[in-house]
Amino acid sequence: MVMNVVVTGGAGMLGSTLIGKLLDEGHHVHCVDVREPDPAHFTASRAGGGRPDELDITVADVRDGAAMKRALTDADAVVHCAAALPSYPTEQIRSIIVDGTRNMLTAAASNRVPRFVQISSTAVYGLPKVVPTTEEYPRRPVDTYSAAKAEAEEVCERFRGGEMCLPILRPKTFLGPGRMGLFAMLFEWAEEGRNFPVLGRGDVRIQMFDVNDLVDAVTTTLHAPPEQVDDTFNLGATTFGTLREDFQAVLDAAGHGRRVVPIPGRPAVSALRLLERSGLSPVYGRLLNKLLDDSFVSTDRAQERLGFDPRYSNEDSILRTYAWWREQRQRSANTAGRRPATGGTTSVEPWRQGALSLAKVFFRPPTRKRTHA
Repeated sequence: MVMNVVVTGGAGMLGSTLIGKLLDEGHHVHCVDVREPDPAHFTASRAGGGRPDELDITVADVRDGAAMKRALTDADAVVHCAAALPSYPTEQIRSIIVDGTRNMLTAAASNRVPRFVQISSTAVYGLPKVVPTTEEYPRRPVDTYSAAKAEAEEVCERFRGGEMCLPILRPKTFLGPGRMGLFAMLFEWAEEGRNFPVLGRGDVRIQMFDVNDLVDAVTTTLHAPPEQVDDTFNLGATTFGTLREDFQAVLDAAGHGRRVVPIPGRPAVSALRLLERSGLSPVYGRLLNKLLDDSFVSTDRAQERLGFDPRYSNEDSILRTYAWWREQRQRSANTAGRRPATGGTTSVEPWRQGALSLAKVFFRPPTRKRTHA
C-alpha cells in the first residue's frame, strides 16, 4: 500500500535516512523541518539526482500550528522525529519537544491522520538502576532533555485510545552515516593518532543502535496492524560489548596502534561537570553519569510484536559511522576545507570540544628517541 507520510525533522540524520527508505519503497513523503533540506540526501540510493516527484518539502517550525495543519492534509501517517538536543537552551528544549509534539498531535487529530509514530528516547528512564531496562520501568528524568521527552510521551498517551494508532519508539543513542555530535571527537582523536580516554576501566556495557535498524523499526510500525503496534517499544542493538571495546575498535581502524586509556572515573566526572557548568565542555551531566554504569534496555517486546531483529552490533555501527566520517573529512579537505564545529546545533554537525581539546596533549604517546649504532 502506497502511503502519504509526513516526516518531521526530515533534514536531520534520522529523518533524511527514513525519507530515503520511504521513497525507495514508493511512498509519497512530505519533509518538514526548520532548515531547507538537501534532496540529494534522500536520493543517495537512487539513480539520477535532484528532487524526486514523490517528495514535498515544508520549511517551518513544528510549533507553527497553521503550517503543520496544512502539511498534514491528506497524510496517512506522521513520523515525528523533530526534537531539540540536550545542548540547546533549557527553554527551547521543552518548547520544541513538548509543545512541538502537542502541536503535531493536534494537527494530526484535526486532519484525522490514522497513524502517528513518536520518536522518543530511552533518556526517559533517567539513570535506571535495573538493566536490562524494560518498558515498565518508570519514567524518572534527571535533566531538562529527559524531562521533556518524558512529558512528550505523556502528551502522546493522552491522544491514544481514539481513532489514531500511536506507537512510541524509545531508541538508544543511534549511529550511522551522517552522525557527528560528540562522536566526532573520538573519530578526530583516532585519526590524529592519539590514545583516547575512557572513564574508569571502560568495562561498562553501553548499548547503542544503528540508524538503519531504527528506520526498519519505524517502517514496520507504519505497516503493521494497529493492535500490534499501538504501544511503547524499546529499541537498541542486541549485540554489544563494553565501551572500551567499542572505542578500541575505532582506534584499531585508524591504524596508528593507539589504545584506550583509563582515567579515574569519579574525579573525571567532577572535573567535567565543572567544565560543563562553565560552558567549556559539551559533555552534559546525564551522559557523564551514564558512562560509569551499564546502560542497556530489553528489546523483547519489539522482538515479539514487531519481529525486531537488528542487523548491526554496536561495533558495526560505530565503525560504519567512522568510515563515513573519514570519507567526509577527506572530501572536505579536497574542496573547501573542513567544516567548522557549530556547538551542537544538530547531530549531523561536529560539536566544539571546548576545554577537552586541550587534553589532547596528554593522549599522544611519547615519540621514541632514535638510537644510533
